[in-house]
Amino acid sequence: MDPLAGEVERVFREEYGRLIASLVRRFGDIDIAQDAAGEALVAALEKWPGSGVPPNPGGWLTMTAGNRAIDRIRREQKRDEKHQAAAMMYDPTPHDSLGAFESAGDERLRLIFTCCHPALAPEARIALTLRLLGGLTVAEIASAFLVQETTMAQRITRAKAKIKAARIPYRIPEPEDLPGRVDTVLAVLLLVFNEGYLSSADGEPIRAELTGEAIRLARILHELMPQNMEVTGLLALLLLTESRREARVRNGELVPLGDQDRAGWDRDLIVEGQALVRQCLAANRPGRYQILAAINAVHTDARSAADTDWAQVAALYDQLTAIDPSPIVALNRAVAVAELDGPDVALAIVDRLPLESYHAWHATRAELLRRLGRTGEAMEAYDAALAATGNAAERAYLSRRRGELVIR
Repeated sequence: MDPLAGEVERVFREEYGRLIASLVRRFGDIDIAQDAAGEALVAALEKWPGSGVPPNPGGWLTMTAGNRAIDRIRREQKRDEKHQAAAMMYDPTPHDSLGAFESAGDERLRLIFTCCHPALAPEARIALTLRLLGGLTVAEIASAFLVQETTMAQRITRAKAKIKAARIPYRIPEPEDLPGRVDTVLAVLLLVFNEGYLSSADGEPIRAELTGEAIRLARILHELMPQNMEVTGLLALLLLTESRREARVRNGELVPLGDQDRAGWDRDLIVEGQALVRQCLAANRPGRYQILAAINAVHTDARSAADTDWAQVAALYDQLTAIDPSPIVALNRAVAVAELDGPDVALAIVDRLPLESYHAWHATRAELLRRLGRTGEAMEAYDAALAATGNAAERAYLSRRRGELVIR
């Protein structure tokens, strides 16, 4: 790819969520917003190579996309109808009780709550928000949900049609409605963060614009709902995970938690995240995100991998299993079990999990088989893990680990 074309696409991806949110607010139509954003990208790819990237690329894209949307509306001779739809979707009246949201005027938060409206199916809410806010491709979202790309495309299309047909408003819910709407928003923010932190983009193992956006929005949610311990827990989880970002990749290769240089961890984020975890513990109303944050607090509290309190980690995963008995939780719990009871006990757990299409399942099996001396099986598991991931840094790590094995 031409270097400048790559720079244009990078800028576009970073600005995508803000651009879509602005266009939806202005024109009241998600399809028009997406089409106009796509046309703005094409225009940038045509114009910027000759004139260079403008000083304010986000503003350039917004203006260009807005002009393209207006041209389309005029062509369709539906300007009045579209503007009426926009007025119905956008509620400009500030709600004093919404504090941080309305004072910030953040259109992306409005977009999240529109996509997470209870009229939409839960899986559709998350998928649509990932598509519009994070700019993830349908393929990336399908991979996160472990479903076929065609299935995910249909899910997103139906969700957008539902928003239009039901005239779902583009605004933050009233305070009394927030508790019932926030759970899906938290799930979306975690998935946006994970897509940035565990990005499958070749050559770009971490997408900092996504992790940063998820943290920024989580902070605003926390300001709005400081008594909601799951909001607090999610913010703590994101901060503690983000604190390890700089140490997670070295020389283009993934560095597992146990091998990371802990001197490279961001101590300020750790202090902030652990303080939030202590708030959750004091409230004593454990939920999924609080427990995940507590697990991360245990890891970030250990001076070295050898100092990790694996018994506490396993106990926290037991609590999490009671709330979320999913195969992914069981897989992560098995890692702690391996440290406490040995790789053979952990492997028996892992082999029972229906995660054959999940790269981390194969990678975990490979490491456990390696520790058990079952070299041939470990090599097969590494091959399966390599086939299931497109992350360049992870592939480099798995390839090296596989190459170190010698069949005797």
